[in-house]
Amino acid sequence: MIRLEGVGKRFARGDVEALRDVSLNVAPGEFVAIVGASGCGKSTLLRLVAGLVPASSGRVVLDGTPVVGPRADTAMVFQAPTLLPWADVLRNVTFPLRLMKQAGGDTEARARALLETAGLKGFENRLPKELSGGMQQRVAICRALLQQPRVLLMDEPFGALDALTREEMSIELLRIWSGLRMAVLFVTHSISEAVLLADRVVVMSPRPGRVAEVIEVGLPRPRGFEQEGTPEFQTAAQRIRALIYGERVPRAA
Repeated sequence: MIRLEGVGKRFARGDVEALRDVSLNVAPGEFVAIVGASGCGKSTLLRLVAGLVPASSGRVVLDGTPVVGPRADTAMVFQAPTLLPWADVLRNVTFPLRLMKQAGGDTEARARALLETAGLKGFENRLPKELSGGMQQRVAICRALLQQPRVLLMDEPFGALDALTREEMSIELLRIWSGLRMAVLFVTHSISEAVLLADRVVVMSPRPGRVAEVIEVGLPRPRGFEQEGTPEFQTAAQRIRALIYGERVPRAA
């Protein structure tokens, strides 16, 4: 579904090399997490796949077609929900389709169904300021899913949430994804979150970002936090830490 072929990206007149020779394949319906140190190009990689910025070298291909700009079958969720503060939940969810003049007779019904799936039934007419941070992010995810994307790009979508809400949203995302099964690229700084959610975890090297290694996560689905204590979970997490930190793996005092 997603194919990156020797992708590189430079910024600021070529002075800053964010990515170098990145190659990666993501199958339809696969959940792939991307981790790495700050500044390694994780977010840039998502923006290249989304068609928001062009590659400096190599190419990005979605479903056999080179990416040259934003696509209707690709949706992106950012760390901040970026909801319209004056619009209620239902209008926020349907806004992109209305903006692109793609809203149909069933758009509102589908939006309501997604909100119910996300545990937001009864909040359709609330404003964003009346919702918790976790609820706002659920609205943002529903807004992305309403487009019925074949590719969902998520750039640290839970990074601004407290620890308990973050865990709740992780399980909620897995539940929604398991019913829809689009290809997901999920950027996170949390190693445990990456292992819990993903089929594979891509570990990026420091800038210029390259694929250091791709870790297969052998945990059965459906996933839950009880799996964090299993040997499979610990082996994957420790390997990722070793790749990111090398011999500097942090230890508690």
